[in-house]
This record gives sequence, C-alpha cells and structure tokens, in this order.
Amino acid sequence: MKYLLMIHSNPVTWSHPSFLHTEEGKSLPKKARDALVDQLNNLLEELRASGELITAVPLDPPAKTRVVRVREGIRATTDGPYSEAKEQLAGVFLIDVASQERAEEVAATIPEAAFYAVEVRPVSVFD
Repeated sequence: MKYLLMIHSNPVTWSHPSFLHTEEGKSLPKKARDALVDQLNNLLEELRASGELITAVPLDPPAKTRVVRVREGIRATTDGPYSEAKEQLAGVFLIDVASQERAEEVAATIPEAAFYAVEVRPVSVFD
C-alpha cells in the first residue's frame, strides 16, 4: 500500500534538512547533528534498497507558494501558503510498504518527527 509521509516544519527556520535549523537542532553538538543527517541518509538508502521508496522531495519555502482557486470559471492565484500556521509542509516521502505499521515506523525514523511532525496518509488509488 502506498503512503504519503508529509514532513512539517516551521517556515521561519526554513531550510533543508529542516531539523538542523530549529533552535533545538542548532543547540545540538556537531556529533549529534551529524548523526541525524546520517540517520536520514541511511533511511533513504534503506528504503531505496528495499524498493519501498517511490520518491522523497523537499519543498521550497511557503513564501514561494502560489495557491490557485477557480470560482465560477475565473481563476484566482494568490501568494503564500494555503493557511497561516506555525508548521507548514516541508517535504514528502512517497513510499510503498506492506502495512500502515511499516509506514508509521518509517515516519518515526525521519528526523523531523523528533522536532515537528510527520503525517502518514494512505494514498487512494483511482479505479
């Protein structure tokens, strides 16, 4: 089953990997920061090797976001993220795993889970 793992982060500290730019991340010793980077790289390699990773992509900052709405046939495009929030979507992993438990296991291994949140959402399939 496919799952979208949505990594949330604070737009004020935006940069990738976002966990290194949080106050908590900045205060960690270099060895601990390096360990988190290794954790992320090892996770990506493990998912590639197992065939579970479809893609993983970081997103540009919310300030570069454009929102498009069509009302009564008229398109309106606005700047900025869809909503005002302390946390915004920073990046995504699209994975294909055997169970929701495995998807949650992978999400818990993404370093941002310790600093912000990683949302796990099943992907619907068009019939």
